[in-house]
Amino acid sequence: MNQTITQKILARHCGQKTVKPHEFIWARVDFTLGNDITAPIAIEEFEKSGFKNVFDNEKIALIPDHFTPAKDIKSAEQAKRLREFAAKHKIKHYYEVGRMGIEHALLPELGLIKPGDLVIGADSHTCTYGALGAFSSGIGSTDLAVAWMTGHVWLKVPESIKFVFHGKTPKWVSGKDFILYCIGDIGVEGARYCAMEFTGEAIRHMDIDGRFSMCNMAIEAGGKSGIIEPDLITKEYVAATHGHKVSKCAKGCVVCDVLKSDDDALYKEVREYDVSKWEPIVAMPHLPSNTKPVSKVGKIRLDQVIIGSCTNGRISDLRIAAKILKDKQVDSKVRLVVIPATQAIYLEALKEGLLEIFVKAGGVVSTPTCGPCLGGHMGILAEGEVCLATTNRNFQGRIGHKDSFVYLSNPAVAAASAITGFITHPDAI
Repeated sequence: MNQTITQKILARHCGQKTVKPHEFIWARVDFTLGNDITAPIAIEEFEKSGFKNVFDNEKIALIPDHFTPAKDIKSAEQAKRLREFAAKHKIKHYYEVGRMGIEHALLPELGLIKPGDLVIGADSHTCTYGALGAFSSGIGSTDLAVAWMTGHVWLKVPESIKFVFHGKTPKWVSGKDFILYCIGDIGVEGARYCAMEFTGEAIRHMDIDGRFSMCNMAIEAGGKSGIIEPDLITKEYVAATHGHKVSKCAKGCVVCDVLKSDDDALYKEVREYDVSKWEPIVAMPHLPSNTKPVSKVGKIRLDQVIIGSCTNGRISDLRIAAKILKDKQVDSKVRLVVIPATQAIYLEALKEGLLEIFVKAGGVVSTPTCGPCLGGHMGILAEGEVCLATTNRNFQGRIGHKDSFVYLSNPAVAAASAITGFITHPDAI
């Protein structure tokens, strides 16, 4: 049939047997989301439309995660807008501070996304859910309002680019490094409005958290979405979040019903990489595509290190960082900020003693929030300051002053660098 997994998902959601790249479709959505920055605009448009009810109050998530806990009066008003709309329309998936998390970590954790779903959100990193074999993409707030009215979204079918990763993944290299390498290779517009399909031996052996990191940053290459074909790792994760075992699934189980690209599927481009000799990658200011292996970065003095975000705030990320930081001290000139992505991750890190490791090392641990990633709060940079972050963007002024400098890395490099005060390979600790 020459169809990619992306085409198959979109065809299924617009009632067609097949779809072609560049074709415009009116597609049914399975889930929608908005946050405290984007949802208030959608709420305003929804209320101006004259619609009295949302299409399905169980298929909408409203998550105040960007400027929360509220950093000022304006952010408090934004969050209040979500709270009131959720109450009015009895939105099931409204998550208040204390029960919330960073949206793109929280929703999969709660079992709200499954393979084959079509998910849209008024946040560019909605592409994260492609790690579960869903088509997920960021949209504008007005498009979100229309979805709340109709249960549908207007889309152009993207072309697909296949990225094939061969070889055994070296120590300290993770999904974050895979995607940074891709972005460095093709540039920030290299996959513009394309579905980035990740496959190959190295992907098949990658854990689900690494896959989330990869798909999360597809947008940094201009991608419409990122996606990985579901396999046993995917099914086990999804089944666990839905409370049942893969081994007991019936044929056609809605949780484990998966789609795959046809062997003869047509791609705009295919790129292949051998990861066996890779090392951790660092994105230099001021673009995610400005990448170098950590050994080639040079001696960059740091003022701050951030470990967290929807890219790298999951429990495996915190475990890696804690392993390196245990019985060590953060450099006296460095501020280390650690942000677990959800309350469940926070609790697990607490039980495992990871938070104690961070605090004893001289770091500070925050409640779940996007916070510094978008220059909101919990770690804003002053003029001339330098930050190494496990976040997804390092645009000029992204985490504060326009004359500050942001570098991106995986959690292992971030933790090692917090100890030395300079961007450092974990092997040097």
